[in-house]
Amino acid sequence: MIQVPGTNAELVGVQEFSDPLMHQYLDHVRFEKRLAQRTCELYIEDLKKLSALLKESGLSAQEVTSADIRRWLVRMHSTGRTPRGIALILSGWRGFYSWLGRFGHVKTNPVVGVKSPKVPKPLPKALSVDDAVRLAQYRAGHGGVGGLSKGGVDPVQTKSKVSLELTDEDQIGAAEVGAAEVDVQALGVAKSTNDPLAYWLDVRDAAIVELLYGSGLRVGELVGLDLRPSSVGSNQSAGWIDLESSQAHVLGKGSKRRSVPVGSMTIKALKAWIEIRGLKPTRTDHQSSKALFIGRNGTRLTPQSIWQRLKGRSLQAGISTPVHPHMLRHSFASHLLQSSSDLRGVQEMLGHANIATTQVYTRLDFQHLAKAYDAAHPRAAKKNKTKVTKK
Repeated sequence: MIQVPGTNAELVGVQEFSDPLMHQYLDHVRFEKRLAQRTCELYIEDLKKLSALLKESGLSAQEVTSADIRRWLVRMHSTGRTPRGIALILSGWRGFYSWLGRFGHVKTNPVVGVKSPKVPKPLPKALSVDDAVRLAQYRAGHGGVGGLSKGGVDPVQTKSKVSLELTDEDQIGAAEVGAAEVDVQALGVAKSTNDPLAYWLDVRDAAIVELLYGSGLRVGELVGLDLRPSSVGSNQSAGWIDLESSQAHVLGKGSKRRSVPVGSMTIKALKAWIEIRGLKPTRTDHQSSKALFIGRNGTRLTPQSIWQRLKGRSLQAGISTPVHPHMLRHSFASHLLQSSSDLRGVQEMLGHANIATTQVYTRLDFQHLAKAYDAAHPRAAKKNKTKVTKK
């Protein structure tokens, strides 16, 4: 396994390739292009499919023709692969052969001229403002802020505070946000004395939802956040939250850093989480000890675990559609554009290299306006025509 530059993550599956050119190409996308780990993993999957087809056909990568590529595309389509899936695989192969051609390993790129299947461009799925707020306000154990807990405890009337025994790492973080106590009434969370782990998870998940929706972070950016910045060699932080300036500093796609504002409600939720984070001891490795968001076993959270937790939390909050992290990012962008119409500002906060990527949210904004028009304007509603029958 080979490490991804700037992280402690390792890529698996690289050792499966017998073609040294594939190894060299993957080194190129990792070390020279410095693509994100997830992107590198997708490239590996594309090359695995190509390698299997080459082996089956008795060909080397340099012997492939456009006819072979078309034949393989037809085969993938006949086995039920979606047009979008085929287009993504073709894109991965096109990049590989472009690199081979640049270094003289092939005379022509066999993928050039092969058209990808027509892929529909669905709009990003975003929550309504009401659903997004409902999810952000939701606290496990009761139906929302001010609701009754399962045990009948009214969190508004709950005056108790929870004293914490913090680890050395967290005492520093807690000192930055105040005394090592959690005011249950201020948090809007009814503390369950019977299940402290559930309470710990709820405060953590509430902070995650607030940060995803309040700042529009990618899930990969969120899991890379540390308690505080570090610039020591390979342990340089991928991201951190500056509570004083209310900013999140993250490492986005293409290893590009950016800073985004963090709202007051998100800061409040983050402070609550930092105060109790040390209830669960972290692992001794440096990555786990400095991570902002950790799991119950003390290690840095993974994107997959956040997907699962968010899906369950959204259903518990009464939202009909299971929510995933990127849906909250879409909601952040859509709701911001509806309020401000500042496309360039939203582009900078999302970290989009091309403004065309951000412009898709204007289509969501138009949908919102169209629905409002249809519902409110007297000339929008289609009147039912009464059929006149002759007697």
